[in-house]
Amino acid sequence: MSTDRAGDNPPEQEAAAPGDQAVGTAGNAAGAEGAPQSGPAASVAALAAAVRAVESGERSAASFFAEAPRAGKPAAPAARPATGGTEGPGPAGQSTPAGPAPAATAPHPAGPPPAPTRPTAPEPAARDAAPAPALPPARPAVAPAPGIEGVRQVLAAGGAPEALAQRAAETLGQQAAEALTEDPWQLLAVPGVRPEQADGFARALLGAACGPGDERRAQALIGWLLEQAALAGHSALEASALRTALAQRAVPDPDEALQGAIADGAVLVFQDALETPGRARAAADDDEEQPVRVLLGLDRLAMAEESVADGLARLLNTFERPADEPTTPVPGATTDAAEAGTNADADADATAPQDTATEDGPGAATPEDGAADDTADTRVRPSAGAWAAVATAAPSASAAELIQTVASSGLTTHTGGEAARAEPAALITAARALGLRALGATHTADGRRRLAAHLAEAAADGAADEPAGADAAVTVAGLLSGQEGPGRDADGALALDLLVVLDAPQLDLDTAAVLVESLSDGTRLVLSGDPGGLWSAGPGRLFQDVLQSRFCPQVASRTPDFGPIGELVSGIGVGEFDAVEAPGKEVVTVPVRDAGEAVHRTVQLVADSVPRALGIPADQTQVITVGHGGAAGTRALNAALKERLNPGPGRFGGFDSGDRVAYAPALGRTLTGTVTGADAEGLRLDCEGTAVVVPREEVESGAVRHGWALTAHQAAGSRWPAAVVVLPGDAAGGLTRAWVHTAFSRGEQHLSVVQGVDQALARAVAELPHKERTTRLRTLLRSQAEEQTADPTAG
Repeated sequence: MSTDRAGDNPPEQEAAAPGDQAVGTAGNAAGAEGAPQSGPAASVAALAAAVRAVESGERSAASFFAEAPRAGKPAAPAARPATGGTEGPGPAGQSTPAGPAPAATAPHPAGPPPAPTRPTAPEPAARDAAPAPALPPARPAVAPAPGIEGVRQVLAAGGAPEALAQRAAETLGQQAAEALTEDPWQLLAVPGVRPEQADGFARALLGAACGPGDERRAQALIGWLLEQAALAGHSALEASALRTALAQRAVPDPDEALQGAIADGAVLVFQDALETPGRARAAADDDEEQPVRVLLGLDRLAMAEESVADGLARLLNTFERPADEPTTPVPGATTDAAEAGTNADADADATAPQDTATEDGPGAATPEDGAADDTADTRVRPSAGAWAAVATAAPSASAAELIQTVASSGLTTHTGGEAARAEPAALITAARALGLRALGATHTADGRRRLAAHLAEAAADGAADEPAGADAAVTVAGLLSGQEGPGRDADGALALDLLVVLDAPQLDLDTAAVLVESLSDGTRLVLSGDPGGLWSAGPGRLFQDVLQSRFCPQVASRTPDFGPIGELVSGIGVGEFDAVEAPGKEVVTVPVRDAGEAVHRTVQLVADSVPRALGIPADQTQVITVGHGGAAGTRALNAALKERLNPGPGRFGGFDSGDRVAYAPALGRTLTGTVTGADAEGLRLDCEGTAVVVPREEVESGAVRHGWALTAHQAAGSRWPAAVVVLPGDAAGGLTRAWVHTAFSRGEQHLSVVQGVDQALARAVAELPHKERTTRLRTLLRSQAEEQTADPTAG
């Protein structure tokens, strides 16, 4: 069974998009059984066999270079293209001069890491054997044709499938053919290509010049390892982990390879202070040396992480606490709030929130000197008394605490379960009643729907004269794209005074950086979510890092999730997996012996048992499993569910009208919907009532999957009337408390657990909170706080 995310799955269990077959094995018809081969065809076929042997573990990576297959008849030598004026693609697909990349300046660089003990590279088995036959000669080098045709030509020369051509061109840019000719290992940057496959491609092109110690190979491997780490959620890796991984891939001198990558600016190096439990952090002027760990990361992730840290500090430092003096009544404010704003007196100090964390810590804010700009002059600034009045009218004590805290801080975190989402809704309603431009942003369209329902309830409770309206609930993606929300002001910032981000654990670094940079000085930001669930599908763990850094005021909801499902999920959140009473069949466990039985029982539950017993139709039941691959992964479950619920030939690229699908327009975003048809523009979907057209190329690349069964990461942020969680025996290795918490909380009225993992489920809940991630944000935030404490006038 594969794990839940693309970066966690073994390569053979990843989605098989066109072109993902092993490089060097596709398109070699001449190597079919019984067909005699000679010359280049024999060489490519033997090369493909060697690649398969390395991938299957039959041979080591080092032996791949030392034990060459029998060479075919050498081709006539040809001159390689001149390298003087050749340009290769940069990290973002832009052309850059060939040769070592210019040294990049690392944000807050820590300098080169101390010289560690060099690991010994594994000794190839071939060195003890008889001398290996000579490596085959390089393929004849020819000037590639222009455009995509040239890419196909180079791929074919290296035995790679031509289906990779489009993705290679998109990844490597207009000079992709020339780049691959000069550096075959750049193929490793193309999604779906693995190191063994890139080695086979390079060996076919370079012949005797190909070796495990090639500097180009080492640089490509370092980039690939860091990109794979990013898929698994890391924003950086420890230098020791990278050295070990390089040694395992037969790089002779991992230390030298890392130093070269650092010198060329391909990676950035940082020092992160290590914290010992029970030991206070060393002060800035403390002479005691604190242990550090050396981290290496890609520049784009380093910049995103530092941008988030700087942006959050800016929101705290530019925030102006509400004044006690009267403010002008604003349209739409409640009578009590307006009176409190115009009649504030000395007693307002007693009712105003006292936030020592922001008074003495990094959030201490002082008005900036000089004249304010036009935006600041027109911004509504309710008084402390006005905030106190709307807090008093809040529907719950937790909602009142959240309102009071947000009144006095530019950045606040709020934690709680599903029922606690009513508290941000009460905050938004109260802020809009005070005349502030406030809204809430969710991870999914379903989350937006649920927030809108809470906003309607808050208005019905009398928190405002007028309901907040549907425009007060948006998705993060819609807000940033401009398709939802108030749009941007003349300076390009979002026209907001208060933004509440629900499902904050799902914010990855890239999205968080764009979001924070889009908020103007003085805007209030609230990050709200359940810390017990899964982190983002993309790199980083923003919400957890902000919480652990204690960088800003924190509000923990005291509103529990009710009902059997709420009781079960609340226990899971604290590491307890106890049986709950479910008189209405809200929670049902279905034991199974193997994956085949798990698939059978799942189909039975969705199609028959749940509709018959609970009246919940099949299209309102969501199946959730650990990964895409395996005998009971999403692919197997979706195939069985389609056959039962919507059989068809797959007329539209494998899909039929009425199929439930999951569309991933970007990493970490999943839109669930139903196929309505297809035409020349692409596959047409109905996603939560919104018409979506997926271009044919995205359908072919695997961006659309059948959606009766999802992974927990795909399901995060959405809920359904019923959820069926499938855990066959081989799923045990992919379980964590966070995964179980997220999967089990997707059902609103009913949860069925089809499980064959026995006690592994309870062990995961009790002993494995999360899959750890290496990030730098917590350290950066603490550094910001220390700098602000040392110099309160800074920023």
